Amino acid sequence: MARALLVAVAVVALVFSVASAAPSPLVAPKPEPGKRSKIPAKTPLTTITFNPAAGHKRDYQVTCTNTGPHRRPCVVTCPSTCPNKCLVFCAYCLTFCMCDLFPGTSCGDPRFTGADGNTFYFHGKKEQDFCVVTDTDLHINAHFIGNRNAATKREFTWIQALGITFGADNHRLYIGARKATEWDDDEDHIQITFDGEPVNVNAVKGAQWVSKALPALSVSRIDTVNAVTVDLDGVFTITANAVPITDDDDRVHRYGKTGKDSLVHLDLGYKFHALSDEVDGVLGQTYRPNFASMVNITAKMPIMGGADKYRSSGLFSPDCAVSRFHRRAGAGEEHVAVGFAS
Repeated sequence: MARALLVAVAVVALVFSVASAAPSPLVAPKPEPGKRSKIPAKTPLTTITFNPAAGHKRDYQVTCTNTGPHRRPCVVTCPSTCPNKCLVFCAYCLTFCMCDLFPGTSCGDPRFTGADGNTFYFHGKKEQDFCVVTDTDLHINAHFIGNRNAATKREFTWIQALGITFGADNHRLYIGARKATEWDDDEDHIQITFDGEPVNVNAVKGAQWVSKALPALSVSRIDTVNAVTVDLDGVFTITANAVPITDDDDRVHRYGKTGKDSLVHLDLGYKFHALSDEVDGVLGQTYRPNFASMVNITAKMPIMGGADKYRSSGLFSPDCAVSRFHRRAGAGEEHVAVGFAS
């Protein structure tokens, strides 16, 4: 009996010793108010989603992917400005809202952050298309949806889709958010087509589609539904999240939402790898080396005007007044179009 008791005590002591030797979890530090986070390029990010209806806890434990024998779990909480969905940089246990992470974003009632780091609003107009980036071999139009609050007589707009035209062959890539009367977190609201053909990606986090006709083009899921990264090697990487206007959003901002439409739209992040110095468009102009913003960035709500010069006649029409698509790079210079191997 005494021997059995001694063995039991030894086992308990061993288990306690092993548990004590395990590294304690990293805990995400609280971000400093008003400070924009910066992380290195090509940093591996993980999407985490908090769904209150499913009874999920607010804190998540994520296994870090950094190499080495002493990997530590990471307990994170999404920032208060995006409590239901965010990105985590596990190696340093940092979380970010996508719209606050990188220069080159368009989110919400379109709030753009340019390459110069300044944030401004561009409201466009409901059911019209505007060029957000236009360059010699790349043209991106955005389709705006909107809703008018009859009580405040104000019209709000959001980006519902992108029409991307690129290359000497004028390839067409569509990234859009499907309309929904009621939002369902488990339903995929993102729709993508390439040259008119649907792009189907398995609803599995990390799943990838690669174009057979153009292997440089790929689409990857960063969450099981409603979040993808679209990559064209050497040209751009675009992250698209389909999101609704929630009842909380409507109550705070008085959007005038009705039960007929959840106003699903896209929050977008852009990285460009080969823009010319002549690039233009609502967002594109901020990538020019000599760009000087005319927007009053000290205002509470800095607004970029000039909608007429950015208006396009259709989602895939590169005909806005500032269009640079397939035009000369400069006076006296012949433009050489970029080709893509197929």
